[in-house]
Amino acid sequence: MSTQDKIVRIGGASGFWGDSAVGAPQLVYQAEIDYLVFDYLAETTMAILAAARNKHAELGYATDFVEVAMRSVLGEVARRGIKVVSNAGGINPRGCAAALARLADELGVRVRIAVVEGDDVGAQLPALRAADQRDMFTGAALPERILSANAYLGALPVAQALAAGADIVITGRCVDSATTLGPLMHAFGWQATDYDLLAAGSLAGHIIECGCQATGGLHTDWEKVERWADSGYPVLECRRDGSFAVTKPAGTGGLIAAAAVGEQLLYEIGDPGTYLLPDVVCDFRDVRIEQDGPERVVVSGARGCAPTGSYKVSATYQDGFRCAGTMVIIGVDAVAKARRTGEAILERTRTMFRQRGWQDYSAALVEVIGAETMYGPHARTAQAREVMMRVAVNHPQRDALELFAREIVPAGTSWAPGTTGPAGGRPGVSPLIRQFSFTLPKRAVAVQVVLDGVDTAVAIPLDGAGPVASENIQAATTVATTVHAAARGAGIGEGIGENEGAGTETAVSMPLLKLAYARSGDKGNISNIGVIARHPDYLPLLRAQLTPQAVAAYFAHLVRGEVRRYEVPGIHAFNFMLFDALDGGGPGSLRMDPLGKGMGQMLLDLPLAVPLPLARAHALI
Repeated sequence: MSTQDKIVRIGGASGFWGDSAVGAPQLVYQAEIDYLVFDYLAETTMAILAAARNKHAELGYATDFVEVAMRSVLGEVARRGIKVVSNAGGINPRGCAAALARLADELGVRVRIAVVEGDDVGAQLPALRAADQRDMFTGAALPERILSANAYLGALPVAQALAAGADIVITGRCVDSATTLGPLMHAFGWQATDYDLLAAGSLAGHIIECGCQATGGLHTDWEKVERWADSGYPVLECRRDGSFAVTKPAGTGGLIAAAAVGEQLLYEIGDPGTYLLPDVVCDFRDVRIEQDGPERVVVSGARGCAPTGSYKVSATYQDGFRCAGTMVIIGVDAVAKARRTGEAILERTRTMFRQRGWQDYSAALVEVIGAETMYGPHARTAQAREVMMRVAVNHPQRDALELFAREIVPAGTSWAPGTTGPAGGRPGVSPLIRQFSFTLPKRAVAVQVVLDGVDTAVAIPLDGAGPVASENIQAATTVATTVHAAARGAGIGEGIGENEGAGTETAVSMPLLKLAYARSGDKGNISNIGVIARHPDYLPLLRAQLTPQAVAAYFAHLVRGEVRRYEVPGIHAFNFMLFDALDGGGPGSLRMDPLGKGMGQMLLDLPLAVPLPLARAHALI
């Protein structure tokens, strides 16, 4: 095989800390791979790791990487020369490397382990606070007590570590896709200015950074995905020109389908024409995703340009405490009884707070699981006969929430008939962790690789020649269709064109699900919903009816900010960004869906007027 025809195979073994232990051994023992990559870090994870290290200095990394994943495959990885890249280092990459080295000694395996450092910018916080650093989304001031503060590094240090001879590369915080782009830069000799190639490699990493989401996980047509218990983890077959194929180990379950890969392309990317990463600004609008057999999808067409001169920094801080209690309510009028129970708990505890001179809850929310609370005015199960009442509250004082926790269980004998609970006992009180995001010039972040006890600086381009002047996501320059919350009163059918057939005699109403796939996720307090037309013929109808106004109106009970729509013509799709949509998002949200994972499914219920000729031509009726 010529160097031009060289194929690099990369297996994605983990999408988060807590992913299945199946991934690593499946990829190592059932697939032919050159690299094994892991993603472990979310913002909440960083706060958990910071708390762990505060208790035990040797911790602060994703222990599952060492004791579960690598223990199961380290010997075979070394025998076959498979390189490993993981961001399991968290806030203590050296501690993770030391633990892995001890495991290697125990197993009698020789490996060279490199560490990427520089993402921890905690030492700069006093100066940033003095300079009145503000959150890039909310404009809030930098809190006094920060648990963790880490810049999202890119792929250059990973590539440098591999070039220096590392068998395993452990990083702290980096963008998820960097664990894949770094190996591709090393394997193919891609340079820091090969922007189209870097965008393609970043897309490859984005596709597999969530594990089985690339192989049928979370797919709209879930019933077509076979053998969930044995789902295959993704394997990429990457070429020098940036194109790649998505596959999985032979004989495993799951699904390799263009639609499923397309859903993952749009997952949590924001503006698809200006996807900001440390190494490159990506343009995914003209990406092509093509089925190439039952177990293979080919992806190509990513474009890129120079990155900005800054890193995004994600900090976490504690903002009081959180507690959530639940009770099951069974029988006639279960929904009404559950709501009254939740409100009674809040009323009783607020009275007790006043008696003690304590302040009110900083936030409180009653939800009835089983009554479609998240659907708001679109709910259909008001008469459900078994539901779960959930009351979530925040408070500055732990003592106040310990009192709240004690007052949950008495509902079982005090109020509604049919009240019970499978869990038993009182709910726990936990710290309330919030995010604080800002940008930091790359020149202020010193990145280095540590290998064999030697620290080597990494040269990061600093010119910041990218097209986006501000990295505040709300200031992106790519043209999009936008509606502000103030305009959310528009009806669901807003924007239906005269040729789209809104009349009852020329059109039939059907849910978006019949016409499109959808997947949703979060960017902090922003919900991102990708919508892909099932057939190109549906695109004009979706463009006319699935407007920002229609989406804002549908989610008016949840979304407080503007709604933006971006077109992705390469895969006949749209990407929506719903601002201020998640009650603060992540660990800061009181909702049972703080990450917006269900919002795509909810949108698929939105009714559209489909012209009868179109419906008949595609056998929709």
